Amino acid sequence: MDINFNKNEDHNKLLASKLRQKFAKIKLGGGAKRIEKHHAKGKMTARERIDYLLDTKNPAIEIGAFAGDGMYEEHGGCPSGGVVVKIGYVKGKQCIVVANDATVKAGAWFPITAKKNLRAQEISIENRLPIIYLVDSAGVYLPMQDEIFPDKEHFGRIFRNNAVMSSMGITQISAVMGSCVAGGAYLPIMSDEALIVDKTGSIFLAGSYLVKAAIGESIDNETLGGATTHCEISGVTDYKAKDDKDALDKIKNIISKIGDYDKAGYNREKAEKPLADPKEIFGILPKSRAEQYDMREIIKRLVDAGDFEEYKEGYGQTILTGYARIDGWAVGIVANQRKLVKTKTGEMQFGGVIYSDSADKATRFIANCNQKKIPLVFLQDVTGFMVGSKSEHGGIIKDGAKMVNAVSNSVVPKFTIIIGNSYGAGNYAMCGKAYDPRLIVAWPSAELAVMSGNSAAKVLLQIETASLKKKGETITPEVEKELYDRIKARYDKQISPYYAASNIWTDAVINPLDTRTWVSMGIEAANHAPIEKAFNLGVIQV
Repeated sequence: MDINFNKNEDHNKLLASKLRQKFAKIKLGGGAKRIEKHHAKGKMTARERIDYLLDTKNPAIEIGAFAGDGMYEEHGGCPSGGVVVKIGYVKGKQCIVVANDATVKAGAWFPITAKKNLRAQEISIENRLPIIYLVDSAGVYLPMQDEIFPDKEHFGRIFRNNAVMSSMGITQISAVMGSCVAGGAYLPIMSDEALIVDKTGSIFLAGSYLVKAAIGESIDNETLGGATTHCEISGVTDYKAKDDKDALDKIKNIISKIGDYDKAGYNREKAEKPLADPKEIFGILPKSRAEQYDMREIIKRLVDAGDFEEYKEGYGQTILTGYARIDGWAVGIVANQRKLVKTKTGEMQFGGVIYSDSADKATRFIANCNQKKIPLVFLQDVTGFMVGSKSEHGGIIKDGAKMVNAVSNSVVPKFTIIIGNSYGAGNYAMCGKAYDPRLIVAWPSAELAVMSGNSAAKVLLQIETASLKKKGETITPEVEKELYDRIKARYDKQISPYYAASNIWTDAVINPLDTRTWVSMGIEAANHAPIEKAFNLGVIQV
């Protein structure tokens, strides 16, 4: 191994270590003291509930772990958006589990909480996955009610989705393991089956204090909406559980009896390990974004037996396309090539840039995968489309539009891994969040933005200095540097993979070594939902 490999390895392993440290802090939710108080009530935490429910012998992936990271600091923060979401297996059946974290503001809903819950339901709907809600929430966080209550993507959309999912035949099971108040009370009752934990679970539209204020009736919360009330008097819930574990055991029993699902039929064979050691990815991926590397070397360490059958290998070389298997599943890979490449005409093309020929190749390959019913995996490290008179005269906008059209209209499941750069329209063409990938994740080395930090800071600096000069202020080199550093620091924060994850522009920041698990579990989830429409590009400029 050369010195650059070692430098890259040290840098990327440090990023992976930072990821582990950030996640360890996130897992504490509202903090150790609140966890202790939660346990003192005889309750398990959200993460403990999920861990107990899911099969330990099977893998699980967490959606939106960094949701809300750095947000709402003036309100005390909202780790993981106050809700934990995992895709895993219950009695061997793949499910998605959503658990309110009552150690975070008593499980109250912030705006990001609603967005994360809606993302969980979206995954369930797209993949026809059974969804389990572990409810323990004080309802809407009132100081921010105007940002979570009335709009289409706010709190009420959850219950609309409950109804739509029920009509689609998607299994929904709810366990009320703590508070379930006001509008939130509809979620468990709009599920197929509802459980409630005795003495700790409660469901009501208005608690005892509000009932007293509204109609003058004096009543305690347990009598108003506890387990005995709803299992024996109102009939609102279907099962009474003596404690958290009992409730989770009952869910396991219910799930174990669900019949098999209609499969989409994606091709799978016996899985094989990658040909080369995946840990070598840390040394291959450059520390500097200015350095080149061969994306084929990354692919070799992600796919089964290193087998990558390239499509149009010698054409449009700044995008690699080809067939492979990941954990046995057949996939079509569309990946940005970061090497400087030379065409047969002698022209040099910059790595990471999409040219007309590479866009044309990708469009054709995406169509082929749709024809063959092969899931698509996008490996992003893209700075955008090529600019300049030669590209414009050659129709780069037209060819780029064709690629975006193919990605948009693709009917096979798509999965996006952001490895490095994800800038501008390149993000769109390579199946960014706006293009409905079933799952989208970033490595710690990723950056998402309109353009790089250096480029953006220079543009913004020109605008700001011009504005200051108009006001008659003198801009010395020292002042200019201070302005540049301040602008770049702000921009660099916004292009961080954790900033994207906090806003749920991605589903997770993951260790590169977990990529195969995410893709494999994602395709297995997608296999629950047969394709219901034909691939059609619509009208395109040829």
